Amino acid sequence: MIQYFKIIENKTVAIDKPAPGTWVNVLPPLKIEEFTELSQSLQIPIDFLKDSLDIDERSRFETEHDVKLIVIKTPTENNSFNDSDAFYITIPICIILTSGLIVTVNSFENEAIKKFLNSFQNRHPDKKNMMVLKIFEKVTTNFQEYLKEINHRRNTLEQKLYDANRNEELLQLMRIQKSLVYFVTALRSNELLMMKIARTNFLNLSRDEKDFLEDLIIETSQALETANTYTNILSSTLDAFASIISNNQNEVLKRLTTLTIFLSIPVLIASIYGMNVPLPFQHSEFAFWIPLALCLIILAFSLYNYFMRYRK
Repeated sequence: MIQYFKIIENKTVAIDKPAPGTWVNVLPPLKIEEFTELSQSLQIPIDFLKDSLDIDERSRFETEHDVKLIVIKTPTENNSFNDSDAFYITIPICIILTSGLIVTVNSFENEAIKKFLNSFQNRHPDKKNMMVLKIFEKVTTNFQEYLKEINHRRNTLEQKLYDANRNEELLQLMRIQKSLVYFVTALRSNELLMMKIARTNFLNLSRDEKDFLEDLIIETSQALETANTYTNILSSTLDAFASIISNNQNEVLKRLTTLTIFLSIPVLIASIYGMNVPLPFQHSEFAFWIPLALCLIILAFSLYNYFMRYRK
């Protein structure tokens, strides 16, 4: 699906064909035939368009035949049906700048571009640099919102774990940890991308645009620091719960071992009196009650000593 937007009478409206000063937005589902046609009509290297198909594409920028490519990573919900996969992953957004238009390519649906599209009336495709920076801003904001959601989900799962140690909550915490790994990697890559763009002046930014980019770098750094903090907290939490589970397991094993020792005493006496050999009091009418009373007395004495020592 390909969308075209252009400023007409001071308003950004959708049009049918590309023209100078147009914003071209490519959305899934994507077809190779569309890529080929778009590459030929807009004179864009087809590799620039296909880079968005690689989910592992790193944040970077490059130039080929006066066409500029910027790849930035943005978070999105993971629609995988595997219960062990991360809740959130990061996907690439390709921003292509030519002499007359700006092209954004998205191989997956993501919130950053959705928010950008919802406010496209306020966009100015003719101001390509500011369009790029605004996309950066939406991506950074998207990271911050997902981090807040992750932190809320983590707190909820931890509270459930305090109430009842279950594997389900632990597995969900592991999925959150995987999501944070994706976020930390993508945010670090995005931060380096923005810093390199600012250092090399890849976009030939004006002074105001440079100041805006500096603010975006700071916000991205803050998001990265937040992601690192949540990662460290989650790692410490999982280690703590692992220790708690191990201690609980040791306590259960200790109690079971003690119970086994206590039960072995009457079992030993009953085994002795069950042998087919002459035994004391075997002809007495109390032949059953004497071993039973002996077992109970020894068991009570053992339990008394155990509890007295346990209290100390």
